[in-house]
Amino acid sequence: MKSRAMIVAGTLASALAVAGCQQETKAPEAVRPVLSTVLESKQGDGTIAVGVVEPRYKTNLGFRVLGRLTARPAYVGDLVREGQIVGTIDSTALELAVRSAKAEVAKAEAQLATARAKEERQRTLITSDATTKQTLDNAEQARAGAEASLAHAQANLTKAIEQFGYAQIKADFDGVVTAVGAEVGQVVSPGQSVVTLARPDVREAVVDIGEEFPVPLEIGLPFTVSLQLLPAVQVDGKIREIAPQADPVTRLRRVRVALSNPPYSFRLGATVTAKPREQGPMLRLPASAVLAKDGANFVWVVDQPAGTVSLQKVELVADRAGAHVTGGLAPGARVVTAGIHSLTPGQQVRIEQDEKP
Repeated sequence: MKSRAMIVAGTLASALAVAGCQQETKAPEAVRPVLSTVLESKQGDGTIAVGVVEPRYKTNLGFRVLGRLTARPAYVGDLVREGQIVGTIDSTALELAVRSAKAEVAKAEAQLATARAKEERQRTLITSDATTKQTLDNAEQARAGAEASLAHAQANLTKAIEQFGYAQIKADFDGVVTAVGAEVGQVVSPGQSVVTLARPDVREAVVDIGEEFPVPLEIGLPFTVSLQLLPAVQVDGKIREIAPQADPVTRLRRVRVALSNPPYSFRLGATVTAKPREQGPMLRLPASAVLAKDGANFVWVVDQPAGTVSLQKVELVADRAGAHVTGGLAPGARVVTAGIHSLTPGQQVRIEQDEKP
């Protein structure tokens, strides 16, 4: 009887233990709140950037020597030819230096002529033993020294003449004056910009673009550039240069768009608008939503109305503002944007807030 009672007690205990395990297994998992965003297609060519037309090539012309500016016949907007004088400084000191160098050359030539004559006399006398070998050697040495002095004087004259030419600034190419940095009567330092000369035949659009630009910036990206006052006047262009970093104040990056055969109306300084020629709509993702794993990119997609998440592989093109989707997702998908490293497939989530991609 006692054994039977013990068996019944053991059976009851086992049943209670199994029931407790089943209750623990069936305990619902806590619903996790997440931040998410709904992907919306955006037309890439709907965004425009405003900029100006600038020359690709321009040069700041200045003097190589210190002097007082006596003439500057070039003004902003003037067209100048290659070799045309655009600035002159007072050349009195430079002219005197040339005269002094010429006098030194004449003096050295006279000394060389005297040294050569002495050397010839000593050579004649040595044949009749009327002089010594030492005297002839001294005459040869004096002649060699006179030749070296003449070479030095001629080099100084060449240098003085070259510096005398520095009294004028000449245009290196045909162009237009876009800026002036000094006025007549002003003392200018070597290297100081006096005239800025630009080539108007090679023009480009310079625009500042922020991180929210929907199209990833890359060299060669095609743009359509039009005049702000005459939108119907348009030309094609491609990105030629992208600033490596944004301006610390405006947080914008400077982009230079090379223009293809711009018309005359695209004058230097004209305000233009540029928009990318992007094909079709785009889907953008914030960088926080992308999970890199095994060399691929994944995102957590919220399955509605079940409220669970699933891991989905996507194809992306990353940029500074995040990434845009090239495959694997469709518009309208809800993607988790925070806490992506602690989710599991099939986990229940609760939508707390939408985040703008």
